[in-house]
Amino acid sequence: MTTPATTAAPPASADAHDAVVLTRVSKLYGDVAAVDDLTLTVRRGEFLSLLGPSGCGKTTTLRMIAGFEHPDTGDILVDGRSVLGVPPHRRQVNTVFQAYALFPHMSVAENVAYGLEQKRTPKAEIRGQVAEALDMVQMRGYANRRPTQLSGGQQQRVALARALVNRPSVLLLDEPLGALDRQLREEMQVELKLLQSRLGISFVFVTHDQGEALSMSDRIAIMREGRVEQLGDADAIYSTPVSAYVAGFVGQQNFLDGRVADAGAVETDLGPVRSTRGAPVRPGERVRVAVRPELVRLSSSEPDGTSENRVRGTVIGVAHQGETRQFLVDAGRGHTLLVRVPTPAAPRLGVGDPAWCRWETDDVHLFPHDGEHSAPPPTSVPDGHAG
Repeated sequence: MTTPATTAAPPASADAHDAVVLTRVSKLYGDVAAVDDLTLTVRRGEFLSLLGPSGCGKTTTLRMIAGFEHPDTGDILVDGRSVLGVPPHRRQVNTVFQAYALFPHMSVAENVAYGLEQKRTPKAEIRGQVAEALDMVQMRGYANRRPTQLSGGQQQRVALARALVNRPSVLLLDEPLGALDRQLREEMQVELKLLQSRLGISFVFVTHDQGEALSMSDRIAIMREGRVEQLGDADAIYSTPVSAYVAGFVGQQNFLDGRVADAGAVETDLGPVRSTRGAPVRPGERVRVAVRPELVRLSSSEPDGTSENRVRGTVIGVAHQGETRQFLVDAGRGHTLLVRVPTPAAPRLGVGDPAWCRWETDDVHLFPHDGEHSAPPPTSVPDGHAG
């Protein structure tokens, strides 16, 4: 945990490619470090997501960039200039919240114009800028309506227009899609990414939804206890996680705990598991074995002798999900494996049928065991039905 410092951290540095730079930033609430010695750079024109569970520090980080919270230590640069002590309305950033925060007594156009009026922008300029901002989000035809006359998705577009009309260098979005239903949320994900690409400004997007982060982001910062656990693009985060925490938080995993027998083998409750990738490990070390559900092959008969990793079990659940089919397999000794198979290739297995699971050595990640459960084992078939 970071302790309060009596001297400022070294000043952050940035180049023309950086929109926001945080250097050794900490924020404490009492004895609890919400953000702990965080260093992070947001590139100009990129879509960066801060992803993590509640309490990991992502929203506090966003609020410090916006100016609603102030760091106890460290420095924050926006467009190459420190914003420590600069009030929110004087920073080149704008924030969109989950609750939208629209004024119900104002029309859509009046809501969008509010920030410009506070800056004493000439009225003739306001009209043109409001129309342009509403065009960006395809809402010009709703300019005279009140927020209560709009759907949730339309209100979200108005909130975006209000933030964009000030032409910020950085747009901060705090769980902006959380109140929308699934279909509308997925539509807005596409629209947000297209809008960001068209405008070419930096978006910093806070979410606990891994699907949102994976589908929209140029880079993702996985946060844990006020720090960045891993920073990278979606493929790196998903395919090469640096820890069991990241592996368990992004996507789904089958986890087994075991002890290293030799350089490539781990003894688990389900027998030996071999891996050709993962963190360096030593014989005798406790490790966590992880394999993605879509990398597990499922069959009704025993695999041939070329498969090093194999487990026999019983199907206890099946979920039909359109392009994929998911199986829960009771592998014994309290272990349940989740298997995801493309529907055309799915074996004809039902509840109660014996089944074999196998996976390749290159599909298994090994992580040092940190004593924490990175993700609960699957206990039901998610998003589907058993049968």
